[in-house]
Amino acid sequence: MTHLEPASGTDADLGDTVWVEETSWLDKVPRAVQMIFVFAVFVLFWDLVTRFGLVSAIILPTPLETFLDLIFVGKNLLSGGYMLAALWITLKEVFYGFLLALAIGFTLGVIVGETAFGERAIMPYLVAIDTMPKVAFAPLFVAWLGFDIDSKVALAAFIATFPIIVGTAAGLHAADTNSRNLFKTMGATRWQTLVKMKLPMALPQIFTGLKIASVGVMAGAITGEFLGGGKGFGELIRTAASQLNTPRVFSLILYLSVVGLTLFALVSYAQRRIVFWQKDRVAGGVE
Repeated sequence: MTHLEPASGTDADLGDTVWVEETSWLDKVPRAVQMIFVFAVFVLFWDLVTRFGLVSAIILPTPLETFLDLIFVGKNLLSGGYMLAALWITLKEVFYGFLLALAIGFTLGVIVGETAFGERAIMPYLVAIDTMPKVAFAPLFVAWLGFDIDSKVALAAFIATFPIIVGTAAGLHAADTNSRNLFKTMGATRWQTLVKMKLPMALPQIFTGLKIASVGVMAGAITGEFLGGGKGFGELIRTAASQLNTPRVFSLILYLSVVGLTLFALVSYAQRRIVFWQKDRVAGGVE
């Protein structure tokens, strides 16, 4: 049998034996530069498609037309016009829907993750509900809650709740056996174990569910406005689409994406502040 002998020499020789993953040159490029490059390539491809008539201008506006309409919508928002009132309505739908999804999702997630009854009897029904086409529930919410903001909030929360349930339940199950045994040995009650050990360990996965929910809640609110009427940005998009005003549709969608990105960023910021012991890393090992 062949034995591996330790290399003789200085500590530098020992350091040479440690394998270190090399970082590619692409990962060394600043993130801002990467994002600008990807955006430039996308806009160039978009411009070429419209310039050579590969797609009808009625369906796909040019980047310049979209940019000009972005400026128009921005001026209307800054001047306090009707678009600002519509945006405020959509923001309320998203905010209330997210809070409602957080309350319901966290409660059900704790029940599913902490009790055998929740995992065996409740979780199968939650999965079955989540597999249903949620858009089909929009007319029902309108029939139950009316054409006001309540039906949009309900649909937004309905779409955003399940990721929070899964994240919370999975996080509670992630507590390792040694920690459980330690708390049991110290005489901790079930409530103390949940609050002081399981929930802190579950926070990373809970925030993962919240990030997914922050994206889904926007889709729920806009879908509710499409199908159930309303006075928010969704109604403006529906009106512009019916008039074949595609630059306006694109610009309104882009402003909504800014709202969604802002909500996602707020959740990410809260995660960094609350789960301060977790250090995020990206592919390639670059922080």
